[in-house]
Amino acid sequence: MTVTQLNVFQFDARGIAKRFRHAAIFGALESLEQGDTMRFINDHDPLPLLNQIQQRYGNQVRIQYVERGAQGVVIDMVIAVTGEEAATSSQSSSSGSGCGCGAGGAGCGS
Repeated sequence: MTVTQLNVFQFDARGIAKRFRHAAIFGALESLEQGDTMRFINDHDPLPLLNQIQQRYGNQVRIQYVERGAQGVVIDMVIAVTGEEAATSSQSSSSGSGCGCGAGGAGCGS
């Protein structure tokens, strides 16, 4: 079974003050549902941030480079679909069950 991405949300970090970036990124990730993708755009490869994401969320956030070059990076951060929800996500993708990374249900940090 192939599970398709439900929604892709663009997050352009270049316009956010550096002192607020990580908090804004974590807040954005936590607002996503299972199967959602945050398309992260930045002017540099954020390796320390990616390490923090992996430590904080583990396998619940999958990191995929879309572009990586001298002009910057585009990275898809995909919220994993797990367990029973994987089988039903294609049937009820807009149920609003709050089963993603966010505070609405079983969060990434849980």
